[in-house]
Amino acid sequence: MNRPILCYVTDRQSLPRAGADPESVLLECIERAAHAGVDWIQLREKDLEGRPLLELASKAIAACAAAASGAEKQVRLIVNDRLDVAWTARQTDGGGVHLGENSVPVGEVARWRNRAGRPDFLVGASCHSLEAAAAAAGAGADYVFFGPVFATPSKQSFGAPQGLQKLESVCRAVSIPVLAIGGITPGNAASCLQAGAAGIAAIRLFQQAPEQVAAAVAQIRR
Repeated sequence: MNRPILCYVTDRQSLPRAGADPESVLLECIERAAHAGVDWIQLREKDLEGRPLLELASKAIAACAAAASGAEKQVRLIVNDRLDVAWTARQTDGGGVHLGENSVPVGEVARWRNRAGRPDFLVGASCHSLEAAAAAAGAGADYVFFGPVFATPSKQSFGAPQGLQKLESVCRAVSIPVLAIGGITPGNAASCLQAGAAGIAAIRLFQQAPEQVAAAVAQIRR
């Protein structure tokens, strides 16, 4: 099995530290996750307008760079939905945008990225069915999130959990990496990888105390 991709999906509104500046706490979480060994940070702060989101993205890239100093590879920052912010804030090698069901079509973004000559800029998509995953892959997505695999408060609007069987079906149907999302814990991450997922994405898993994040990453990597 290849090394799984670990993606921290941010949500500063759900951070546990009451009374503190949410942005500062979020940047601490990002640096902590990067230091623990996650591969991607997906900046998913949907309430922010373009300029403050760009400023936060720049700070997040700096936090990742500080945490990964001396490491073999850079932690990749992927911006949710906002292609303009993602493209402006992209790292020298990498970066990316993650598209939802109501975002700009995957195919248009992938073609635009290719015309710009930046194949290292990832284009990903959230999918909640095999058909949607196959369509995203066919349109040129580099990866997809599939879920929610397990029950989780942040994904209740998408209906009942999809389960491991559907995750396995999606992984078999597409040739691009599939990251499992929704209710992922250190205890159930292995079952997602065994079902064929290339990695996992999570919010709560990476917004814990420092020692818990490091332990969670180590357990999943084993």
